[in-house]
Amino acid sequence: MQRLGFLAVYPLLWLISILPFRLFYLFSDLVYFIIYYLVGYRKKVVKANLELAFPEKSKEEIHLIQKKFYHHFCDMFLEMVKTMSISDKELKKRFLVKNPEELKRLETLNKSHIILLGHYASYEWVNALHFYGLTYQAYGVYKKIKNEYFDDLIKRIRSKHHTTMLATKEVPKQILKNKKAGLLSSYGMIADQAPKGAIAKYWLHFMGKEVPVFVGGEVLAKRLDLALTYLHIEKVKRGHYTAEFIPLADDPQKYEEFTLTDKYFHLLEEQIRDQPEYYLWSHKRWKHAKN
Repeated sequence: MQRLGFLAVYPLLWLISILPFRLFYLFSDLVYFIIYYLVGYRKKVVKANLELAFPEKSKEEIHLIQKKFYHHFCDMFLEMVKTMSISDKELKKRFLVKNPEELKRLETLNKSHIILLGHYASYEWVNALHFYGLTYQAYGVYKKIKNEYFDDLIKRIRSKHHTTMLATKEVPKQILKNKKAGLLSSYGMIADQAPKGAIAKYWLHFMGKEVPVFVGGEVLAKRLDLALTYLHIEKVKRGHYTAEFIPLADDPQKYEEFTLTDKYFHLLEEQIRDQPEYYLWSHKRWKHAKN
């Protein structure tokens, strides 16, 4: 059944990916109408998250952010599909790195590094970093999905431009292996998910609530001497993004425990408060928050 479902959907995904951008975003508008008005995908979760994060905002403001979020959500999902056929030239034009010299500086440290980012703006087109001087072996971390055929497709899409995708549980072993082999590498990690409160090593205040957070990026950086940086991504307009590297630590061992995790979440929260519609509000991020 998994294979049949994949074979039925794949041709449609390919056709969507080759649409000219004007038609592509018109199709995204249609998907938005279906998802928001007809299906109502996770509308209660999104609304609850927004009300929790912005108690000072009116119902009208929350409703407007919610609608803008769904527009962006549909765009971003389909932009992943667009990656199947987008040209290198087009991708570089649509994902601009504002300070590529910082990427080059990171590589002069002669050590591997971790690039931390959030579920914000565009994390599907980060593989465009190869156009801006990234020479290290690139790895992206992702969560496996149950359908093995779609899982393989997502890996292939996100592996374009010389990126190797790793399931979350594979990351520590791969970093250690590369470290022993002397393979300089760049690891892209989205680190704002919600661990179970019972197993969390650290809690902090994020969007006004005390929540458990993953600290794996900081822990790995300290144990294996990896530089740590934050990728600040902004949506300029539909289908166009900018990215800026913000250094967190060249030598993470010099920082007190969880200081770098605090800094990462502070930077992410600043972005969310500035333009909240570009965060992934459909995720139950605050399900383990303390009252």
